[in-house]
Parts: sequence; structure tokens; C-alpha cells
Amino acid sequence: MSEEEVKTQAKASGAVAQNKDKGCSVDRATDWKDAQKDFERLSSTKKLRTPKSQYAITIAVSSRCLFNMVEERKIYEQDGVESYVKYQQEHEEEPLKEGPAFPLVKALETVNLRLRELYPDSDEIFDVVLMTNNHAQVGVRLINSINHYDLSIERFCMTGGKSPIGYLKAYLTNLYLSSDSEKVGEAIEAGIAAATMFQGEKDLHLSDSQLRVAFDGDAVLFSDESEKIVKAHGLDSFFEHEQKFEDKPLAQGPLKGFLEVLGKLQKKFHAKDLRLNCPIRTYLVTARSAASSGARALKTLRSWGLEVDEALFLAGAPKGPLLEKIRPHIFFDDQMFHVKGAQALGTIAAHVPYGIGQKYNKNTPITEQANKS
Repeated sequence: MSEEEVKTQAKASGAVAQNKDKGCSVDRATDWKDAQKDFERLSSTKKLRTPKSQYAITIAVSSRCLFNMVEERKIYEQDGVESYVKYQQEHEEEPLKEGPAFPLVKALETVNLRLRELYPDSDEIFDVVLMTNNHAQVGVRLINSINHYDLSIERFCMTGGKSPIGYLKAYLTNLYLSSDSEKVGEAIEAGIAAATMFQGEKDLHLSDSQLRVAFDGDAVLFSDESEKIVKAHGLDSFFEHEQKFEDKPLAQGPLKGFLEVLGKLQKKFHAKDLRLNCPIRTYLVTARSAASSGARALKTLRSWGLEVDEALFLAGAPKGPLLEKIRPHIFFDDQMFHVKGAQALGTIAAHVPYGIGQKYNKNTPITEQANKS
């Protein structure tokens, strides 16, 4: 072989080797990019970026709402705070059981995932804050439980025995849920939407893909103006009053703002042509009669620029059976009679302590009260 042929062969071999190296580099780069995408996809589905609080819809939930802490509460009440804290520390590695707010929080996270898919840079999503008067030493068990269930809760407020109500506005709270009726009353007085949660007395399978929220009308979405008429003058005067003022919007009640933010998020799905596949569904479930007093309720919502997906007028019939069919993640009502009826059939219900109804027998239906007056 001549010297020239040797040089040519060497050049060819070098070119092949160089191309091979380039191919390996491209393959390595491609593999890295694919791996990076997979990692980002997995991390984004597991934990969402915490939104900026000024844009988020903040739901403050107490530890006894999020988790079932009945046994721990008994230790606190019977043996005192030191025994309670010690017990919690000794059981730090044992996850707490699910409480009444747990399915709601999971449903909120489902909505967040859908929103982040459609609007990756938006902070208009739900932000759940754990708001508790527990001592900081109990925080480890709470954190371990949240991580065990893979919940996206990053903001905590543990006040060490002090009422957390004063912090609600600082956290820009849109809704406060607690098992403590006194604290809920304080929040309502401070102008914050709030309710006392109750666990359903039997297990119902709730939707994994859609957040369902049901509201009573009077003294919940609306003011208690019309209920005052019922209490003072009976149902006939109430019907007459509602027809006379059909075109005059009712004043807002304590939960109007929460329906408003739900509607705002729904519109983001509607804008993407997903009205029929929206992961939020709202219900008006009221004891009002449709023909005699329903129009004012619907016209009030319209005047606010709000709507509900379903409006159910029961004309005084029990709400429990209907709610059992709807299976909401939470149902708000100002009358304990309706809360207990819903709870007995498995609905997770929340009492809103607002309006004149709180001065009456909470276990008596509105129709019976009217007949007695």
C-alpha cells in the first residue's frame, strides 16, 4: 500500500470516528433532554408550584377538619395540653386519619392540576392553608401526615393555643373551615366566609374529577332579609313579600364571595371551550318554592353576574335525599336541621352561623317554626 493510500484510509477512519462521537453526543443530549422533560412532568404532577397569595383563592382549613383527631382531642380535654403534645410527638410517624375536609382538599388539587395545564403561568388557583391553634411541636405529625397523603399544602399557621382568627385576613383568606363553631362565628363577625364542618355519618363515593359545591340560599349566599319575614309573619307573608320585591336583588350573604371566586375559575374553563367538561360544578339547594319565591333568588344571582350550574327548589322538603344524589364535597347551610339531615345520609355538610335563624331552635325546620308563630 502506498503512502498516499495509507493517509487516505486514515482520514476516512478518523471521519467515521468523528461522526460516531458526534452521534453519541447528539444521542446523549437527546437522552438528557427527554429525561429532563420526564422529570419536570413527574414533578409537576406530584407537587404544584405554590401560587402567589395575592392571586390565589385561599382556603384556610383547621387540623381537626383536615384530619380525624377525635382521639387526640379526648386526650387534650381529659389530660391537658402537655399530655396531648407528648402523645402527638410519640406518634409522629403514624399518619392521622382523613377528616371531613380531606375529600374537598383533594378535589381542589384536581382543579388546580387542570388549571395549571391550561394556564401554566397563572397563580389563580386554590391555595390551602393549614390554620390551627396547635403547638409547633405537633407540627411534625401534621407535616408527616400531609406528606403521607401527598397533599399540596405548603402554608401553615400554628398559633400555640391562641385563636388563629386574627391571622385569617393576613393570609388573604377566601374561606375558613373549622370544627370549632366559636372560631367560625368569630370569622363570620370579622367578615370572612366561614363554616363549621361535619363528617357524613356514612361513606359516599365522591367524584375524583369534579369539585362539587352546594349552597343554601337565604343566610348563606343571600342575606337573611327574607328569613326575617318568615320568622316574624309566617310563610304567606314571605311569599307575598318575595313576589312584591321579585326584581329587587337580595343583599349578599357570607358565602357570596366564595361562589364568586368559583365562578371566576369556571369561566377560565369556559374560555377554553370546556363548559361541558368543567371540573367545578355548583348547586343552589334551597327550601324556597320555585313558583312563589324562586324568581327573586335567580334574578339576584343574575344581577351579581353569577350563575349556578343547577338550581334546586325543594318547597320545604328535606334536602338530605337530594344531596345524597348530588354527592357534593361540601354543602353549606345556615340551619342545623338541614345540616343534620344531610349528614345522616352521608353528605359532608357545613354550618354557616349567620342570620336570624341562629336565634331559633336550630333543629326545627323553617316550615314548623312558621306554623308555630
